[in-house]
Amino acid sequence: MGRGYIVENMVEKYLSSLQAPDSTGTSCVTGLLIGQSTSQRDLVALAVRTPQRNTDGQGSPSINRRAWISLDHLDVEWVTEHARQVSRMLPGGLSILGVFLVTVPELSKEAQNILRQLIFAVDKHISKGRLWSLTNEDVTEKVALHICTETRKTVCRTFDIRDPKSSAKPADWKYQLGVCTSWQVLTCSVGLDLLIPVLDMRVLPQDMEKCMKEGLKIWAKQIEVGLCLINGKILADETEIVAGQKKNAKPVQQTFQAQILIPMVIKRDIINTVSSRVEMFLEDLLMEGVDNGSVEQVLPRRVFASLPGMTLCVCDYMFPDECLSDVSDRLKELLDWDMPEDSIDTSQEAIIGRTSLKLKTTSTVDTVPEMPCDHPNKAPKSLKNYYISVAMAAAVALLATGTSLLYLSD
Repeated sequence: MGRGYIVENMVEKYLSSLQAPDSTGTSCVTGLLIGQSTSQRDLVALAVRTPQRNTDGQGSPSINRRAWISLDHLDVEWVTEHARQVSRMLPGGLSILGVFLVTVPELSKEAQNILRQLIFAVDKHISKGRLWSLTNEDVTEKVALHICTETRKTVCRTFDIRDPKSSAKPADWKYQLGVCTSWQVLTCSVGLDLLIPVLDMRVLPQDMEKCMKEGLKIWAKQIEVGLCLINGKILADETEIVAGQKKNAKPVQQTFQAQILIPMVIKRDIINTVSSRVEMFLEDLLMEGVDNGSVEQVLPRRVFASLPGMTLCVCDYMFPDECLSDVSDRLKELLDWDMPEDSIDTSQEAIIGRTSLKLKTTSTVDTVPEMPCDHPNKAPKSLKNYYISVAMAAAVALLATGTSLLYLSD
């Protein structure tokens, strides 16, 4: 038997509520599986369907009468873009574990090829903007789940994303109550004052994007090799924090010894939250363009929301001109969860104040300085240095990893 997946019971109820064809006539329902990986098995906490794509106010894309017996119309690009945006909403410790596909029985055979395509496309799209590198300890198997609408039969397989030629492997899919009720939550904050040099304000926005990303990569490497102190002590990547605890006498709630992967989870979450905010700046930059003057963009702050009926939280990025209803609508659209505004916590970065990204001229030099991005075919003797200044303090909420004992014990 291959890799095992322990799945929260609420995921079963959610998947059972999805039907295909749906009210729009679409022959399938796609979505993401979210949770936490351990060395032995994965823990699935959430399932999130792909939202319908707007088509310039015309509603759902038109589908011919024979489309429901084919998956040719499936929009892979839309599924991967949804995955990219959802990945921004996941605090440290949570990640996209794979994809699911709900179809009519006639499409069961075709579904397996589509699932393979989606698995690799989603990973490629998300990893394209990732600033940290996978290690040998990282789990690279992703789950592909197919569900038949009539029989409700589930077929669970995995693919190794490190091997584009990897074949599907069978996996065990098991529902369990309270998978994530005992997960620990860690919080920390980090102060950041970062300068990224850019050669010329007159470069195209795409060139500026390349320079900024290269600068962030250098900073991310420094974070990766940095030391992480817990209570003033240096701890190894795999460190036992909750030790020596025994089962609680109460039958409802039990406490088990937990082993938590601390430093790597914290480092990656710090890198992700900074990268996400700069990405949002760059997206606006590419749409609006850059002139030769000073540019200042107020970066969004990170807010958190607890999922109803669960101990998990997700996050979003709230711009100064947005209100709680905007965040609530975005969480509903991307995660398919109704989030009351009073469940959204905006206090984690409330005391930080203004966080901004500035683009300005700082000096004139006679020689070409070392830059993270340069043009080898054009090296002027005298040019201006422009610096992207990112100043922020990012509150980071982290979901810690636990041992299988914590989740799998009866």
